[in-house]
Amino acid sequence: MTLTEAELRDRLAAIEDPLNDDDIGSLGLIDEIRVHNGTASISLAFNTPYAPAETEMGTAIRDVVEEAGLEPDLTANVGDRHGFNQDVLPGVKNVIAVASGKGGVGKTTVACNLAAGLADLGARVGLLDADVHGPNAPKLIPTADEPGMAPNGDILPPESDGIRVMSTEYLMPDEGHEPAVLRGPMVNNVMMKFINEVQWGYRDYLVVDLPPGTGDASLNLLQTLPIAGAIIVTTPQEMAIDDARKSLRLFEQHDAPVLGIVENMAAFHCPGCGDEHRVFGRSEAVEAFDARVLARLPAHPDFDSERNDDPVVRNGDSPLRDDLVEFVETVADTLGEVNRRQVAEHVEASAASP
Repeated sequence: MTLTEAELRDRLAAIEDPLNDDDIGSLGLIDEIRVHNGTASISLAFNTPYAPAETEMGTAIRDVVEEAGLEPDLTANVGDRHGFNQDVLPGVKNVIAVASGKGGVGKTTVACNLAAGLADLGARVGLLDADVHGPNAPKLIPTADEPGMAPNGDILPPESDGIRVMSTEYLMPDEGHEPAVLRGPMVNNVMMKFINEVQWGYRDYLVVDLPPGTGDASLNLLQTLPIAGAIIVTTPQEMAIDDARKSLRLFEQHDAPVLGIVENMAAFHCPGCGDEHRVFGRSEAVEAFDARVLARLPAHPDFDSERNDDPVVRNGDSPLRDDLVEFVETVADTLGEVNRRQVAEHVEASAASP
């Protein structure tokens, strides 16, 4: 006997969300179920493609459907009904901002490895190098082509191994070796051009390498972009951590979810003896942040772009690869946790409204 849609919903509702300590029914993550000709078409309020936790829940849902003698047909979409209306960058599901309180802490290294790692999971990824005065992303994720031009005049970003890349470096003379002498209004014009005049297409993730600090460019992007989550990058020195805390507060003041902190150059990996040495000691201040530590990455020769044609997360011979893969999956899972909690809050608010 074929289950009714209501019966199938009851069975699916008991599946646990491993990160939000509740079942997917209570969280309002099952949008629609339709059973027809032996197929169960199920629409889910998931918005974080290839995040391990959502993949795990998808597998559990398929198992329940198949045990009921039905063929599963799952779709994932978070639309207007869950408060995810997005007029800016409508083809992009998740904008992840990678920020820092100061320059030189490895923010671009983290952003590029995150973009490459998400693409390797199977996601459609874009990388926006918004660090106008220090655009380095194309050095870590080089593209064979320059940006193109669409018939309507929009910019078509070049692609590198599944990642669409846009950077100020493409717009600067002498391959970006000359200084970008741009005053505040000009910087904002460049930023708005990247947002409004670049055809990113459908992207599961757009990783944005923000300018360091809390200046006009970062503030303008923060006020314009629909940021799903932010990552703050710092090094262990006290002054760097103080600046990182200011950056974190900027996101909090604008109600942008902070996914966590990356402590970069947390130790020096000696290529001679193979040991790691904490040159600056272990930073307890990072734990004092009201945010989880997503990763602690060492200073290591593999991060030198001159030694590697690809980000380290793609280097199967690097001892850092496993840690970087874990970092990427942690970011995806944390973002998924935030997205699903927002769905639950929207469902609860809608039910409470008259």
